[in-house]
Amino acid sequence: MKSFPPAKIRNVALVGHGGAGKTSLAESLLFCAGAINRHGRVEDGNTTTDFDPEEIRRGISLSLALAPFEYDGHKINLLDTPGYADFVTDVHAALRVADLAVIVVSAVEGPEVGTDLAWKIASDAGLPRMFFINKLDRERADFQATIDALRDRYGAGVAPLELPIGEETAFRGVADLLTDTAHFYEGASGKGSAGDIPTELEEQEHEVHGRLVENIVEADDELMERYFADEPIEPKELRAALAKGVLEGSVFPVAIGSATKMVAIDRLAALITELGPSPLDRPPVTVQAGGTSTQVKMDPAGQPLALVYRTIADPYVGKVSFFKALSGTIRPDIQLTNPRTHSDERLHSLFTMRGKEQDPVPDVPAGDIGAVAKLNETFTGDTLAPKGTPVVIPPIDPPTPVLSIAIKPKSKGDEDKLMTGLHRLQEEDAALHVRRDDETHQTLLSGMGETHLALVTDKLARKFGVEVETEDVRVPYRETVTGSAEAEGKHKKQTGGHGQFGVAYLRVEPRERGEGFEFVDKIVGGAIPRQFIPAVEKGVAETMQTAGVFGFPVVDVRVTLYDGKFHPVDSSEMSFKMAGSLALKEAMAKANPVMLEPISLLEVTVPSQFQGDVMGDLNSRRGRVQGTEAVGNGEQMVSALVPTSEIMRYSIDLRSLTGGRGRFAAKHSHYDMLPAHLVDKVAKKAE
Repeated sequence: MKSFPPAKIRNVALVGHGGAGKTSLAESLLFCAGAINRHGRVEDGNTTTDFDPEEIRRGISLSLALAPFEYDGHKINLLDTPGYADFVTDVHAALRVADLAVIVVSAVEGPEVGTDLAWKIASDAGLPRMFFINKLDRERADFQATIDALRDRYGAGVAPLELPIGEETAFRGVADLLTDTAHFYEGASGKGSAGDIPTELEEQEHEVHGRLVENIVEADDELMERYFADEPIEPKELRAALAKGVLEGSVFPVAIGSATKMVAIDRLAALITELGPSPLDRPPVTVQAGGTSTQVKMDPAGQPLALVYRTIADPYVGKVSFFKALSGTIRPDIQLTNPRTHSDERLHSLFTMRGKEQDPVPDVPAGDIGAVAKLNETFTGDTLAPKGTPVVIPPIDPPTPVLSIAIKPKSKGDEDKLMTGLHRLQEEDAALHVRRDDETHQTLLSGMGETHLALVTDKLARKFGVEVETEDVRVPYRETVTGSAEAEGKHKKQTGGHGQFGVAYLRVEPRERGEGFEFVDKIVGGAIPRQFIPAVEKGVAETMQTAGVFGFPVVDVRVTLYDGKFHPVDSSEMSFKMAGSLALKEAMAKANPVMLEPISLLEVTVPSQFQGDVMGDLNSRRGRVQGTEAVGNGEQMVSALVPTSEIMRYSIDLRSLTGGRGRFAAKHSHYDMLPAHLVDKVAKKAE
């Protein structure tokens, strides 16, 4: 693909709810522009941007894909994003490098929870937005109801540019409200023919045209004066004013069509080039250097600067890094520095990717998106800058994982392969967290939901040859005592030569919750030689880690060593270490042991209509609601202390309870006593 100047580049992200037709729309845009010669279908598993085996099997997008094409002298870098909530990290990545968000909405279902999420992320990023109402050819498609719902949710700035000609299966074209012309589509070529607006639409078109022109001229005083003076305003002038409103975020145009029937897809491509901002229209990039912030202009002649927004592990070429050039021109074999690692990276051959197919490019000027293979120390979110210019683009915090599973390799010898695979997948996916829990001896995989984690385990098998088994995450219970007890620990062994002998008398008492372990030495009169007392403490401390009455670590106890016996020849540190361990076990059993469970502070944010349901659900989980507060946008935040064991899969339940509109954050708060009726159940499960 040839190089384009920034003014002729459009970086466009297709976002919205899962199933709205983003991938089908991407395929149709590519076909309409002649970038591909076969029109694939999601149902057939042969689309350009859904090429991963799991995407084909499930029939949904699971990762961000790039699909550039040329249209009317412009290069459009199309970013096809997943609509499923588990992969919201890819939406953040796409909108970070896009200059326009096209929010795809189904005319059948209307705006959904994924539409709201895409709108919020784009709005928070200050990104220009427009809508595309898809599936107008389907049964139960309702254009007017969809427009009304969009205006109700996102304000009066929602401005339809077209009216549908025909309904449901009879949908065959669109009426252009800016030019008062109609465009009809027959067959699957995607090429429309212009004509007169059908008689039955003339009155509605005239009325909606007037409202649209009023909305557009409101932002331009000169045009407004001419409009109210009944002076003619050319469509070209209206488009220029509309483009300005899109850039400023005051107008959100609505295009319509059918991706699968190729109706009005060429019109959408034209609107993207006409109304979509170029990289030059967007604000300068803020970078940090030495603790201070500065701004960098999108200048192809400036110092080279790039942001890596995505990383994938390609089975043929290794690691592929996708980047956006933010300044200068990135050319083959250029050497840049990664300020995070202070390592130099040479960018050998540059290319773009259309789905999984590579297309070489001569260079990547400021504002354009490219890709490069085999950057050794550079990961998603990293900056590449000239040597000696350690500027960094501030990173975006990835969403906090909401669900964890424990994994282990099916084959005993695959531990190293497993960790290598997980490390590589973490390079690809900023939302994936991996850690080893030394207490429960589990490898924990944390992500954004069940589908996200299932995809990770599939990639481990397919890309790295590691089959894994999954199991529930073990809850880190604790034990303590509520009473006081004393016990004797005697270790005596005779095996010829020197034997082993040590006796320790211990008293175990409870401490306040959170005060931890205290060892008290009350030995007098040399009952135990001083050099052996640390061995008793060591035996006690080690036993507390694993050998409570129920098999969990012991906390918040005071252990007093008050007497003992020794042998001048057979006593040793090992003897008294064993004596301390035996005495603790016996004393614990007599001191009214209890089990402690971890308690999490849970903060749940939901639309107000779900507040009562959420509070009732938390009560059923033995939670104690601490309070509620309004957080804006019609949402309430409910704070509660809930046993950690009750929220291990809370993300799944909350999604079901709120239709995907709830979110939460959880962090460890403290330990509290486990109710007596649950002790046996937990102990048996631990065994």
